[in-house]
Amino acid sequence: MLEEKHPDFWKVVDRNAQVTKVAGGFQFTEGPVFSRRGYLLFSDIPPEKIMKWERGQLTTFREKSNRANGLTFDHQGRLLTCEGGGRVTRTEKNGSITVLAAQGLKAPNDLVYNIDQTIYFTDLPGSKVYKISRKGDLAVVAEDCVGPNGVALSPNQQQLYVADGKRRMVRIYGIRPDGTLTNGRHFADTRCDGLKTDEAGNVWCTGEGGIWIFDAAGKHLGIIRTPENPANCCFGSGFSGLYITARTSLYHVPTKVPGTRTF
Repeated sequence: MLEEKHPDFWKVVDRNAQVTKVAGGFQFTEGPVFSRRGYLLFSDIPPEKIMKWERGQLTTFREKSNRANGLTFDHQGRLLTCEGGGRVTRTEKNGSITVLAAQGLKAPNDLVYNIDQTIYFTDLPGSKVYKISRKGDLAVVAEDCVGPNGVALSPNQQQLYVADGKRRMVRIYGIRPDGTLTNGRHFADTRCDGLKTDEAGNVWCTGEGGIWIFDAAGKHLGIIRTPENPANCCFGSGFSGLYITARTSLYHVPTKVPGTRTF
């Protein structure tokens, strides 16, 4: 069901768009990311698996994932993973795992890759937002979120959005040339988990009952209702269409605006 809050809602989703179930039978799905090679990866957290969906076929991409949660790719197409077991890793092209960060981390939750090769990620139990520089240095860049969860970059890669779930809000930060954050402030009110942005500057949040969409100024455009409460989302092939991980299932809905390209 599509729930309009402002007429601009119909600029991002068609009035007749349907939420379609792609796959089901999971325990708790999270962290979807669509590869330029034409397949989707997502986490099933309790059984510690990363799943792969490609052309209607579902397979296991990685067993014993150390409670993998948020996923993304870098500019070389290597998988970056927030592991709830206490580290951030990169899966190399030969399948080996490189640990990018671990010291002091409790349960890394979600991450995003900047075009300058900086990685931003959240550690929800630690209430911190971190960055890993292109040289591999780890640093805290924000400590003003009570429950930092999902992260996303603005289309121009100059701002970072962070879901502060415990305070039922999304915060926005400016990004300095050195990758540190500045001017953290309130963006929108919603109990958001994961979030993504599109090329028009809209923010797509997995909130209560569906996908809550806000424009770049924080105006609430509407809600795409989903059969199960969603945890995260990502844009699909060609950064078009939205895949949604929602509890035991994976869903898809067409979109009219392409997502922000971050890798």
